[in-house]
Amino acid sequence: MKMNKSIFRPEIFFELEHVECREIFDNVNFAWETVPKIAGYLAIKLINQKDVVAGEGTKIHPTAVIIGPAIIGRNCIIGPHAYLRENCLIGDNVHIGHAVEIKNSLLLDGATVAHLNYIGDSVIGRNVNISGGVILANTRLDRQPVTIRHGSKKIKTALAKLGSIIGDDSFIGANAVLNPGTVLGKGSKVYPLVSVKGVYDQDAIIKE
Repeated sequence: MKMNKSIFRPEIFFELEHVECREIFDNVNFAWETVPKIAGYLAIKLINQKDVVAGEGTKIHPTAVIIGPAIIGRNCIIGPHAYLRENCLIGDNVHIGHAVEIKNSLLLDGATVAHLNYIGDSVIGRNVNISGGVILANTRLDRQPVTIRHGSKKIKTALAKLGSIIGDDSFIGANAVLNPGTVLGKGSKVYPLVSVKGVYDQDAIIKE
């Protein structure tokens, strides 16, 4: 049976009319195809590929470490000992708390990453709340390319590293682990301490 690509298009997960960097989603059939485009987008927007650009009103704690290229939007908070590695694209009004590590990821407006988190190779939607201790793992134990589990099907991504796609207005409870290739629709809720994998529809409630 032919795969219905439309159910994985970016607009299913994100309200793109509110996204300042929405051209990064152009010609994307599967939302996770956005992840390898982050570096190219930053290369176009920044003159120096080691630059870190932050918008008006953004506050960066002096102990935070940010390695460019990176673009951080307006009125953000980057907390103490946060570690933003190469290719971070951060929207407006994003709160990144204590000891959060992020690499090669896109966080849209209003997202919150509380503290003691790892976010790798992921796209986080608007107003998503990621509670303390949550891990978005991005590498399989066997080091094989990440696949997306959708029901009985496995969708090949050809990506060695891929974290999660989290739709707008989702809430991830404390100390949950999202395994590589997890895809959550808008408004999803993940209970604390849950290990999540696979694809979930909009407004999913994931308890186990």
